Formats: sequence, structure tokens, C-alpha cells
Amino acid sequence: MTLFDAGLSGSATAGPGPAQVKLVVAYDGTDFSGFAAQPGQPGVRTVGGVLAHAIGKVLRHEVRLACAGRTDAGVHAWGQVASFLSEPGLDPWRLQAAVTSMLGPEVVIRSAELAPSTFDARHSAQWRTYRYTILNRRAPDPFRDRFTWWVPDPLDLRALRLGADPFVGEHDFASFCRKGPEGSSTTRRVLESRWVDEGDGVLRYEIRGNAFCWQLVRSIVGTLVEVGLGKRRPGDMMAILRAGDRDAAGQLAPPRGLCLWEVGY
Repeated sequence: MTLFDAGLSGSATAGPGPAQVKLVVAYDGTDFSGFAAQPGQPGVRTVGGVLAHAIGKVLRHEVRLACAGRTDAGVHAWGQVASFLSEPGLDPWRLQAAVTSMLGPEVVIRSAELAPSTFDARHSAQWRTYRYTILNRRAPDPFRDRFTWWVPDPLDLRALRLGADPFVGEHDFASFCRKGPEGSSTTRRVLESRWVDEGDGVLRYEIRGNAFCWQLVRSIVGTLVEVGLGKRRPGDMMAILRAGDRDAAGQLAPPRGLCLWEVGY
């Protein structure tokens, strides 16, 4: 039995025509140069590159992946969504199992399902949620180091929360985005911006928005950490937003603390 034969009882398979396959993917981005495949640079290892290669190996034909968020080098994901056009008869459950056995635990397909022919992982997305985790203790933790930013000096959680509030709403985030192609917009709508105290020195920043420009979340977190350390005031955030100048914001938080958590459709 192959991936294109009838699946197990109750499993869905593609009908007689092509169909979109929707994948929810988790990965440890530490050793990857981001998600987007870079075919012109064969020595560069990316999540999208190894995932497309594995899927192509299983299906015996090349696939072109769309993704909900093109995460940068070193950034992780729990709820990245990818999609591709399949040939008729594909069993997504068998594809999920086969690819995960090849790439796991570094890259794992958490779920695979058939989607409407109009579905696109990027363009169909309504919102995305990112989480950034900080370890605020005097000593680092070797078991958390790949997924957290260690900040040894005490952070003022109240100041962090006050500083996070102004980001909610629609703003031009030019002060917090790395410059993109000429003419590209840096206006985004943020639906949620908040800090969660997980206890034991673990602080988590959550931000949900319709879309995110390049390095936006890491720029926001880096600036908010300066607020938490008393180097800036929470009230400075609105002025930084209005400045429209990347030099007005603070440092860029390291990529290892960032995770694409969930995508809504």
C-alpha cells in the first residue's frame, strides 16, 4: 500500500483532482537558516528546504511549499502552517507519519489534512501569534538555553506590561521593523500584546496580529526589556512608534527566544 492508495478506515484521501494539503509543523530552529528554502545556496540548511525535500522523497515528486510565517534563522515554531498542491489520492495521515519519522524530533508535522483548493498557508491566514520567552534568573539554565533569552538582571514586570499596551491597534511599525523592499508597508494591526509570568523566573511575551514585518517581534521585545531594566519608561513606547525610525527603538532580542506559536484561519 502506498501514500496514494486507500488509507486506513476513517482517514481522508484526496479525490480525483488535485487538492491542497495543510500541514501544521513544529521545529527547533536553532540549527536552521530560517524557514524559507534557498535553492540558489545549496549549502544553506532551512526548515522549508528539508521539509520540501522530505515530502518530495515520500511522494516521489517535487513540491512547492507556502508557509504562514517565514521565520528567521534560529527562530522556532510550534504552529507553523505550510501548504502545497497534491496529486490525486494522497493520504495526508500517511504523509505525516512518513515525513515525521524522517525529520523528527527536529522537525515534526503535528497534523496533516486536506484543505479547499483555494487554501494558501500564507494568504489565507487571518492572524498569527508569536511567543517570546525570557529566563530572568541570576544563573542560566542549560536545559532552556536553546529556547529562551537569559536576562540575569531583575526585570520590572509591571513596567513590561505597561510598555506592551501601546502596541495594540493598527500602527506603522517602521521603528521596529528591519527595512524591507522599497515601497513595502510597515503598517500592521496588533490584536494582543501581553506579558505572562510563568513563575520560577520565566516570563513570556505574547503578541497576536494580522501579519508581522521582518524582525518586528524581536525589536519590540528588545525594547521592552530595556523598559523592564529601567533604561526606558513605558510611556516612551508611543513616541518610538510615532518616530518611524528604527534607531529610535532598542536592541534586537536574540532569535532563540522566539516561537511562531499559532496561526488562525
